[in-house]
Amino acid sequence: MIRRGFSCLAVLWALGFLWFAMALPQPAGDEHTDAIVVPTGAGGRIDRGLDLLRAGAAEMMLVTGVDTDVKPAEFSEQFGVEDELMECCITLGFSALDTRGNARETAEWMADNGYTSMRLVTSDWHMRRTAVELADRLPGDVEVVRDAVHTEPSLATLFVEYHKLIAAWLLALS
Repeated sequence: MIRRGFSCLAVLWALGFLWFAMALPQPAGDEHTDAIVVPTGAGGRIDRGLDLLRAGAAEMMLVTGVDTDVKPAEFSEQFGVEDELMECCITLGFSALDTRGNARETAEWMADNGYTSMRLVTSDWHMRRTAVELADRLPGDVEVVRDAVHTEPSLATLFVEYHKLIAAWLLALS
């Protein structure tokens, strides 16, 4: 009886991992939202967010999880952001240290600005966990458009992220 239980759990785990690794989230369409939110991390995220902001997909962008040593001018120079765009439309968030912190910082920023829709821009392998963390902190009436940045993650990255997703789901249930 115990062996069957463990066998069933092992099969569920394996099927879940297969789904997680083979069906990574995709980029979103051309939906317009109030804001774009980009957690720092893997390459391509900030560039994608800036491209969307410049294209008019939203009016404002939060980059959450920025290192406290980064100055706005350094950020602007590194990513080629025009001064007027930096001043009017980009907020650098410095309080988050991890994905849970990104979700907390995002929820506070969204509420402070009265936004009801956002485009979440993050890596394809990171999207599901980030969305779970956000759902746990955002009011239910906030629309989140998931816009995944295509990557080619290693098996190790997928393995670790899958387990972090399971942990986030379990924490959200409690």
